[in-house]
Amino acid sequence: MRTKFSIELMALTDELAHMARLTHEAAERASSALAGSDLTAAYEVFALEEQIQVEHAKCEDRSVILLALEAPVARDLRHVITAMQIADDLLAVSDALSRAADNVVRRYPEPVAPHQITDLLVEISGAAIDIVGTVVGVIAAQHPPRDRALVTRDERMDRLRAQVLELAGDPGWSHGSAMAIDLAMVVHHYGRLVDHSVRIGRLIRFFHTGIPLYAQVEV
Repeated sequence: MRTKFSIELMALTDELAHMARLTHEAAERASSALAGSDLTAAYEVFALEEQIQVEHAKCEDRSVILLALEAPVARDLRHVITAMQIADDLLAVSDALSRAADNVVRRYPEPVAPHQITDLLVEISGAAIDIVGTVVGVIAAQHPPRDRALVTRDERMDRLRAQVLELAGDPGWSHGSAMAIDLAMVVHHYGRLVDHSVRIGRLIRFFHTGIPLYAQVEV
């Protein structure tokens, strides 16, 4: 019975890792979509989100069965509960990427922003790829560091997001309020991506150390 339970836990972790890899691919395609008003890349983001939703349902079903039928205790219970929350966060990250890509579809064939701001969006989306890549790594890691944050905020991305908002909100902005609002929403979605990614790192640290999320200090 214990062997079967261990196999199910490993399968749950593998499903999370697969979700994370799909999310990383979605981040790459979203970056391509924003950079070149690439309609194909935007639709690939949507397709990846659908795959991630399927994987999320698998994780959810497996977790519920483990909780209902196996009665896990202590570390095993923490494993299952943490996995369910990580799956939710990965789904939220994919949703944020899909909403960013939707802006490309709505404005096609026009670019999503003036050249100067498009360059900033490319930098923001590139930083997002790195952050989600870190998430993939920490989910796959067997023995991640226990004494520090596993996924940290990117201060450069925060500055870039603030710069986009400043430019779009400038009194001299000449590209219309609709585009300004769209750009504000795009950087908001990338902010959500960072928040959920950082939370995943804290959840994984909680699983390995038992330190609650509220007690973790980012160092």
